[in-house]
Amino acid sequence: MCFLNLCSRIIISSIFLIIFAHTNNVNMKKPTLFKEYIWLVETIHQAGSITFSDINKRWIKTGMSGGVEMARTTFYRHKCAIEDIFGIFIDCDKKNGNKYFIGNKDVLRKDSVQNWMLSTLSVSNMVGESSGLYNRILLENIPSGDEKLHQVISAMKENRMVMIKYQRYTSTSSTLFILAPFCVKLFQRRWYLLGRYEDSDNLGTFSFDRMEEVEISDKKFKMPDDFDAEAYFSDSFGIVVNSHAKTERIVLRAYGNERYYLRDLPLHHSQREINATDEYTDFELCLKLTDDFKAKIFSRGGWLEVLAPQSLADEMVEWHQGAIDRYKKKGKTVK
Repeated sequence: MCFLNLCSRIIISSIFLIIFAHTNNVNMKKPTLFKEYIWLVETIHQAGSITFSDINKRWIKTGMSGGVEMARTTFYRHKCAIEDIFGIFIDCDKKNGNKYFIGNKDVLRKDSVQNWMLSTLSVSNMVGESSGLYNRILLENIPSGDEKLHQVISAMKENRMVMIKYQRYTSTSSTLFILAPFCVKLFQRRWYLLGRYEDSDNLGTFSFDRMEEVEISDKKFKMPDDFDAEAYFSDSFGIVVNSHAKTERIVLRAYGNERYYLRDLPLHHSQREINATDEYTDFELCLKLTDDFKAKIFSRGGWLEVLAPQSLADEMVEWHQGAIDRYKKKGKTVK
């Protein structure tokens, strides 16, 4: 089984589409270059700051070096390519022994495109060097067409409208939408497009796996200078955005192992721990109460209890009661 079959093809193909779009001075027939770029970024990032001499000491120990030190000219070429391809700046602190460091390490936060690309390519490299592990590394499939994602990203690069034939779950027929593609987002194994409707200021969200056809239009649009995709979704749990809802303070009490899961994988970037006992841990979040967030809380069953706001707690009780009633209708005994 090759790696492209093991890993989600959409992730790999999307990454390289972005890479191809941002570089014209690297020979893409040499995939070993990308291994070296990834290694260099990871080495500097993990060290915090490191001299060129120490970089070379670590480089010699890798199989990529062939026992030959990295020339300073090669290092500078890699440094420029990494900036061009990944948008990661390797700076030098001349006042502190000429040590190199990641100048904009905020782009390597967990949810950034750069971190995602580097992590995926790093895994690809590791698996590629260990062919015997192909059947022992299992990843989740993302049910979205990579060709459609390519088309949309291509349209985004050129600020061109897209025509999408789309069928909603609740509809028996498809509808044609003409959209200005603002951004794409990956959420819970699905890709989504956020687009502005033609001749309108309204935005809509579309799942790629519900798109039947995608065509790039010749008509161009102007991307608003003040649009910030990250800020647009900042107060939302996932892909659902309710501009009319207010941001609320939510307090969740997690029992058992759920408290450890939430510590390791926060539900939202605003999450913080406010109280802990041997039995439970309380977490505070600030976001809008959208249906996808409510569904997430409901899916955790008895492991999560809503302490605030009371309206959300009441709604969760209704949801759980509704589930109990459905089991009762089927003759199931609910204790």
